This record gives sequence, structure tokens and C-alpha cells, in this order.
Amino acid sequence: MKKENFSRMAVHILVLLYGLACLWLYYMQSVADLTVEGAIPYESDLPLHISMIIEDGWYYSFTAYAYKILYAIFGGTTVGIAIFLALCSLGTVYVMEEFVCRAGKYREKTWFTLLLALSLNFVMPAYIRAVGEYRYVSYQSGNIWHNSTYICMRIAALAALLCYFRLEEKYREGITRKEWCIFALLNILCTGIKPSFLLVFSPVMGIYLLADLIRRVPLKRILAFGSALLPSGIVILWQNFVLFGENTGNGIEFKPWFTFARHAAVTKLAVLCSILFCGAVVLLTLRRLAADRKYLFIVIMSVLGFLEALCLVESGTRSVDGNFLWGYSFCLFVLFGICAVRWLEFGSKGRQGAVRLALGLLYGWHLYCGLYFFVNLAAGASYWMKG
Repeated sequence: MKKENFSRMAVHILVLLYGLACLWLYYMQSVADLTVEGAIPYESDLPLHISMIIEDGWYYSFTAYAYKILYAIFGGTTVGIAIFLALCSLGTVYVMEEFVCRAGKYREKTWFTLLLALSLNFVMPAYIRAVGEYRYVSYQSGNIWHNSTYICMRIAALAALLCYFRLEEKYREGITRKEWCIFALLNILCTGIKPSFLLVFSPVMGIYLLADLIRRVPLKRILAFGSALLPSGIVILWQNFVLFGENTGNGIEFKPWFTFARHAAVTKLAVLCSILFCGAVVLLTLRRLAADRKYLFIVIMSVLGFLEALCLVESGTRSVDGNFLWGYSFCLFVLFGICAVRWLEFGSKGRQGAVRLALGLLYGWHLYCGLYFFVNLAAGASYWMKG
């Protein structure tokens, strides 16, 4: 027991160091000068997000109100915003550990479950320069440190997904008002930060509820559970007005492969390199997919997120921003999580042991690429980093 406590404490320290590195990174990003010519140290979207709120008064995300308050509390500096974002990144590690335990057979949280959760906050696309020269922009990733609204949305979306999995197991017997309200509020919060999660989550939840209706689950139970998403729809309408109102000149277009192809040399291989480990795990565990509701839910959600990112593009001034990628990015984050759990369920001997080792090498490649990218970001690189 003492050895286990010591090991877990050591991993807690690693998580804390990660949080401190994020604090440094987000503060340096927040004060970066985006007007300089050439390579911009600590280039990110954060200064633009802060400027839109503080100088332009443009509010489309709940984070805008948080930034406004923090900016005032910390004397007109960005320190408070950097602390807030670092806490979001730090918290995401622990919420991911909860996800790992719920997705697998881990009865207790140990040093290993926390270390696995920490590693899942670093995995990035398997980088091949000939496929795409930019380590992030040429591919798709669930771990992103340059976009503050995604950083905030991800932890809220992960909490909402965990809440859904817990209630999905019991809603056929009924859920309490408190449980309904918590689930609804988590979805409101997540959608208010960024609507991307609801766009990939709600259709799959609807499919599951429809399947349960066919299985003769009482209609009143299905309506009670599904109605928790309705308040989020009001938030979506507000955001739609702000982002796509008549005076904005922005809209949505159907342009397959447009976003994926902008910075990749070999587009389809870049997509494959982004999910190399996950694709291998899913193919090797297809037989258990239909019987595992959580696993199937995340795989279907990831396919939907991919299709949205593949086909939909904003028109107008944001046509090259790739904003339909954010939902898919979150899907990749949780897909890596559940695939890592399924990978570790392979046996350690014989054929299964060989498969487990091969999958481990793939995971290690993704992890190395993410660590390399993050270390360079913390040292001042732009998220447009090459090589």
C-alpha cells in the first residue's frame, strides 16, 4: 500500500509539472505579439480571443465572460486567464482518469491509471514529413494547446460524456431531477463554450435512444432522458445568431476534403496517421464492438465527427479556419482513451502478446510526437511548427 501511494504521488507530481508548463505556455501565448514579421514566438489563437472580448466586446462563448472577469480581477493583465486555462488542462488529466476507469475494468484509481490519463493528454498524430510537413496543422489531433475555447470545452465535454455514460446505465429505471439537472447543465456549459461537442454527441445519443425505443424501453423514460439536451438547443440558437446572423456574411457550405487538404501533402494518409493506433485497435476488436455500448458510442461519434469535419466548411471570413474540426478533435481525444483501454486488455503471451506489443509501439509513436510538439511549444514554437 505504501509503495502504491508513493507511486501515485510521483505521478501527481508529473501532472503538476504538466500544469505548470501549461501555465507558462498559456501566459506566454497570451502576451505574444502577432504583428511581428516572420516566425512568431508562442503564436496561438489566445491573443485574438482576448482581443475580441476586451477590445471588441464580441461574445459568442461563455469563456468570454470568464476572461472579462479574470482580466479585471488581475489588474488588466492576462495572468488570470493563463491560470484558468492551466487549471482546465490540469483538470482534464484527472477527468480523463475517471474516463479510463469507467471505460475499463479498473476498480480503483492507481498510479497506472493516472499515468495513462496523463499520456492521453499528449498523444498526437504519427508524424511523417512526406505526408504533412506541419506536426499539427497537416493532421488532426485531440490534444491542442493553441485554442483556448477548445481547451475549456474539452474538460466540460468529457465531464458531460461521463455523466451520460453513468445515466445511460440506469435511466430505464428512472433518473432523479438532480441527475437530470446536472446532465443538462453540463451540456449547457459545454455548448456555451463551444457548440462542437453537441453536434457530434447529440445525434449518437438520439440513435441510442431510438434503438432503446425499438427494444420497448418506456417512452416516458426516453423522453425524460433525451429532454436534458433541449436547453442546450437554446444556447445553439444564440450562437447561431452571433456566428451566422444575416449581418455576419457567414454561412455553412458542403465542400468535402477542403479543410483536410489545405496543409497536407498526402491528405488521406494524413487522416490515417492521425488515427493510426485507434484504427488498428478498432479493427482488431471489431467482434466486441457491438456488445460494448460505450466503445460503440465513441466509435460512432468519431465517425460522425470525421464526416462533419470532412464535408462541412464555413463560408465568408472564417472559410479557412476549419472550425468544424473541433468536434472531431474531441472525438479523437476520447477515441484514443477508450482504444488505449482496449489495447491493455490484450493478453501478454503468445499471439495476443505480439499484438499488444505492436500496438504499444504505435501508441509510443503517437506519444513521442505529442511530447516533442508540446516541449517545443513550451520553448516558444508556433503551433505551425514543421519537422
